[in-house]
Amino acid sequence: MLLVVLFHAGVKPLSGGYVGVDVFFVISGFVITGVLLRERAGKGSTSLLSFYAARCRRILPTAAIVLIATMLAAYFVLGEAAGVRTADDGAWAAVFLANFHFASNGTNYLLAELPPSPLQNFWTLSVEEQFYVVFPTLFLIVAAWRHRFSLRTRMLGVLALLVIVSLVWSVLQTGSDPNSAYFSPFTRAWELALGAMVSLATPGLARLPGLTAAAITWLGLVMIVIAGFAFNQNTPYPGWVVMVPVVGAALVIAGGTATPRSGAESVLGLSPFRLLGRVSYSLYLWHWPILILAAEAYGRTSLPLTESLAWLLVALALSVVTYRLVENPIRHSVVLRRRSAASVGLGAALVVTTLVVALTLTSPGRATPLVSSGARSGSSADMSTVEKLVNEAPAIKTVPTDLQPPLQSTDLGYPSVAACLPLNYPQTSMAPCAFGDPHGSRTMVLYGDSHSGMWFQTIDAIAIASHWTDFPHVRRPFYVPHPSARSTRLISSSSSSTSSSVNWCPRSMAGR
Repeated sequence: MLLVVLFHAGVKPLSGGYVGVDVFFVISGFVITGVLLRERAGKGSTSLLSFYAARCRRILPTAAIVLIATMLAAYFVLGEAAGVRTADDGAWAAVFLANFHFASNGTNYLLAELPPSPLQNFWTLSVEEQFYVVFPTLFLIVAAWRHRFSLRTRMLGVLALLVIVSLVWSVLQTGSDPNSAYFSPFTRAWELALGAMVSLATPGLARLPGLTAAAITWLGLVMIVIAGFAFNQNTPYPGWVVMVPVVGAALVIAGGTATPRSGAESVLGLSPFRLLGRVSYSLYLWHWPILILAAEAYGRTSLPLTESLAWLLVALALSVVTYRLVENPIRHSVVLRRRSAASVGLGAALVVTTLVVALTLTSPGRATPLVSSGARSGSSADMSTVEKLVNEAPAIKTVPTDLQPPLQSTDLGYPSVAACLPLNYPQTSMAPCAFGDPHGSRTMVLYGDSHSGMWFQTIDAIAIASHWTDFPHVRRPFYVPHPSARSTRLISSSSSSTSSSVNWCPRSMAGR
């Protein structure tokens, strides 16, 4: 996780530090498969209840603490608007669907313009948990399949097929829909499966000659380092280039099973790395929310490197505390380890508690009015009032209760103009969309892209108050999204029966 943490802190040479996530996936696949194999070898069977009980003890306590703390911090430090967005993200993260949630938001032009979510790093945890839902069941199915080949051999064959399909999917989808490919469990499945294959092949790998095993580990480490320094934000990812860090991680683990004296473990096994390894899970969860909340609290999109490193020390301190007081005690609890049902019950309670906090923070009617309705409507406001309100705006942390539309009723408070958008992006023309006063005698046109769309609610109110419309037989100004229009233009017409069509094409909505 060190690569990811330093990359997020803004260490510029590590322009590809995000590959640390892929290394994490390989390690996760290796570890979980080892757990299943050892249980089956020791007990002759595999218990899904005990497997998920162990996952609940290991993952959910720390995740719940970080989620709840981040949602509350975003609400009270950044204000209600940011708090509601973060709480919505937290609800998805609590049920391990954050990757699908962020993939969906990444294709939304308006949402893609917002600052990164303080909980965006939870997408990797969601992918991992989705793997944990499918993989043990697959393991049991293959184990129940009676065949002359051993369980390890059968699993290797099944996973080899999965690796090929998922990798091909990754390459194809990165070319057509890079945002979805980045967050998709289907494009990442092969990374976890490759780690699982290394675990299955451990008996054979352990017999590798010492020098060969050592060379393999160093080759793998070099591949990871090269990816960390050579890749950047413009690298099509995951695609096929993800093979560099993923195969590199698999090689480090594979060679390490032979425990060579002169392998990469001679460096990776040093005390500082072992200590970081112990708190790596907590550090990964804490560092990103802290960096994002700190930057947004200062009104920035990112912090200078020195400040980021200082906040990382805060994250490290919280990680150590969480590891010692929460993660480790619960994971090794004798009572919970003996009672799998109790562990699962604890996990369910933590998920429900997190959801309750998220839904409470996103519920309507929490804010109090900050400005009188008369001042907002302009009935008694003058320039000095406007100037005063503008100067006070940066300190506002809550949203008026009579905000229209209510913050919780539409996506981030933007008015819905879905009926005015084409059904599919290749569409080049469409019929007009009318609003305003249905009995108006003049026409007003709101022409532009999403920048003009942000003014839709205001323009619609003006049209209604002025008794303007587009067509007399429909209700409520004409909104046309157009990528070449960078400003809002109002066009009036004396005709009440104007009709038009416009050329329209999408701007790129893909984002990482």
